[in-house]
Amino acid sequence: MTRRLRELEPLRSLPRELEPDVYNTVRLGLLRLGEPLRLELPEFRVIDCIAEETVWLCVDASAEDQPLLGWTDFRRREHGRLDVPVSCRLHFYHYCAGLIMGTALPAVAQAVRQRLGAQGLSSSTD
Repeated sequence: MTRRLRELEPLRSLPRELEPDVYNTVRLGLLRLGEPLRLELPEFRVIDCIAEETVWLCVDASAEDQPLLGWTDFRRREHGRLDVPVSCRLHFYHYCAGLIMGTALPAVAQAVRQRLGAQGLSSSTD
C-alpha cells in the first residue's frame, strides 16, 4: 500500500496533530493485531481504513480501494510519552475527503477497540 500511495499525488496536504488517544490506540492495534490492519468503518458504510506503521489510509471499499484521506509522516515529540499529540501530514486524495476528516479518526480508533475486544485483547496500554 505504501508504494501505491507514493504514486498518487494528493490534491492537498496539511500538517496536523493527532490526539494521543487516537494515535496510541491505532498503534496498539497494529502491534497486537498485525499489519496491514484493515478496519471497516460502519459509520461510513463503504469507507475502510487500512493502517500500517507509516501510513493510515481511508479508502472507498466500493471503488477498488481508491484512497480518500491519508495520514503519514508521524513524528512523536517526546520519545516514550503517551500523553502528547503526534505531528503528521494529512493528505486529501478526493475532493470530498474534507467531509470525513473530522470524524474518520475517532471511528478508526473505535474500530480498533472493537477488534481488540472481539479477539479478547486489551485496548489499554497497561
